[in-house]
Amino acid sequence: MTLYSKQYADALPKFDRGVSLVSWAYNEEILIEGFLRRADAMLSSSVEDYEIVVVDDGSKDRTPEILARLSAELPRLRVVTNEVNRNVGYSSRRAVASATKEYLFWQTVDWSYDITLLRIFLEFLKTCDVVAGVRRAPVTVRLGLFKPLALLLKLFGIKHLTRRSDTVPKALVSVINYSLIRVLYGLPLSDYQNVVFYPSRLIQPIIATAEADSSFANPELLYKAFMSGASLVEVPINFIPREAGEAKGTRLKALRASLKDVFKFWWAWRVLGKVKKAPGGRVIRLDPAQWETPQ
Repeated sequence: MTLYSKQYADALPKFDRGVSLVSWAYNEEILIEGFLRRADAMLSSSVEDYEIVVVDDGSKDRTPEILARLSAELPRLRVVTNEVNRNVGYSSRRAVASATKEYLFWQTVDWSYDITLLRIFLEFLKTCDVVAGVRRAPVTVRLGLFKPLALLLKLFGIKHLTRRSDTVPKALVSVINYSLIRVLYGLPLSDYQNVVFYPSRLIQPIIATAEADSSFANPELLYKAFMSGASLVEVPINFIPREAGEAKGTRLKALRASLKDVFKFWWAWRVLGKVKKAPGGRVIRLDPAQWETPQ
C-alpha cells in the first residue's frame, strides 16, 4: 500500500527546523548555477530555515566567478574555498563541518540523486537519527544457505546494473564497492553512496575525526554513526544520470584511493577493533511498496 507520495509531500507544512544543504564542486562551471538555483527553489518551498554551503575545491575554471556572483544574489548561499584541489573526502568533510543548522544533507552538483520527496525525508528525522537514501528497489534474496551467492548474482545482473548508474562500467564499480563494504564492515544498508540526512550534533563530531580522503568518506560516516548507536532508516532516492560536465569519481586515481581506504580502515576498525560498537545501531529497512513509483 502506498503511504508516501508527491501529493503527501506537498500536503506537509514547511519543515520547521533548520536544514543545511551541503555540496562540493571542482571545475563545474557548466552545472553550478543551475544546481544552486534548483536547490534554493526546492528548499525555499519545503523548509522554513535553511542554508546552502558549497565548497569550491580549488576550481580552475569559471566556477569561483559564478559562485561569487550567486553569493551576492542568493542570501542563503555560503561559499567555502579550498586554495588547492583536495578531492572529495576532504571537501565533503569541510562542507559538513561548515554547516550551521540543526540538520544537514548533501546533493551532488550534477543532481545525480532524486530528492523530489525531500519534505518526507526530512520528516523522518523527527523519529530516526539518520535518514539514508537507497535505490528504490534494494536487491534482496531469500534462499537460506545460498543467499550470499544469489545476492551477488543479482547485484551483478544486467537488469540491476543498467538501473544503478548511467553506464554499465560505472555501475560495476558501484556494485564492487558496495559488495566489499557490505562483506568487510557488516553494515546492513542497501546503499552506501547516496544522499544521507544527519543531525549536525551527531555527524559533526564524527566528521572532526574522519579519516577517509576518498569516496569512502560517505561509507565511513554511515559506519561510524551506526557503530555509535544511531538508528538509520532507509528511504528511496534513485540515481539520475549526469547530463553535462565530467564525473570525477570513477577516474582510476580516485578508484585506487577508495579501494585503499576500504581495506586500510577495515584492518584498523574491524580487525584491530579501533571502532567499538555502542548499544543500539539499527537499520530500518525500506519497503518499496510503501512509496509512490516515480513517473
